[in-house]
Amino acid sequence: MTDPARSGSDRTRRLRLIISLAAAGLVLAVLTGVGIYGLVAGPPTPRPGPSETAGSSTPATPSPTSPTPGTTRLEPLPETRSPERFAEAVADALFVWDTFTTFSPDDHRAVLLEAADPSGAETPGLIGDLSNYLPADATWRDLQEYRTAQWIDIDRLYVPDQWYEAVAAADGQLADGLVAYTVEGTRHRTGVWFDEQVASEHPVAFTMFLSCPPATDRCVLLRVSQQDNPLR
Repeated sequence: MTDPARSGSDRTRRLRLIISLAAAGLVLAVLTGVGIYGLVAGPPTPRPGPSETAGSSTPATPSPTSPTPGTTRLEPLPETRSPERFAEAVADALFVWDTFTTFSPDDHRAVLLEAADPSGAETPGLIGDLSNYLPADATWRDLQEYRTAQWIDIDRLYVPDQWYEAVAAADGQLADGLVAYTVEGTRHRTGVWFDEQVASEHPVAFTMFLSCPPATDRCVLLRVSQQDNPLR
């Protein structure tokens, strides 16, 4: 006879293993034939230069959602039961920042970590994931010299087919409410280069793992993939 307590514990461990292996790019070893690419950690944001802050001489247009100078607190992520609404907010929190403010990368990171897995089980991995999105402190200081600001325009937000395949292959081992969303969009940057306002844009794609009701009482962020290596 199966011990219910042991069965529940095994299920929890298996769920954490699947998410952790996904973040390490090893889902194929767990879910053979599913075809998930994995979420391999990428290199840190490189030191900025003219091409990083301004890849073209397009006149800069300020982001309507960038933190405005003088703001004393960044908006927290919404406490919502809607996965899509939460996913949109996470995408903004990952990409919308302005170095010409009093905020630091740690302030932006804190917004995302406040909405992380309440158990703390996935938080160490998420901290590593965020280092691939938010500039390091030294890079941030360099970007401040160019008054660099960034934001994202979301072109498409969807649950990828590979996630549905993973859920089917997991054979009931994934909790109801666990979901992955892939974001496809355009990253915009503006800055000042030799007293001239310039701007650049770059296509981006990534996947985030969320836990929403009924798995949790509200949507929370578990992990984020490497940029340009999303589930499709």
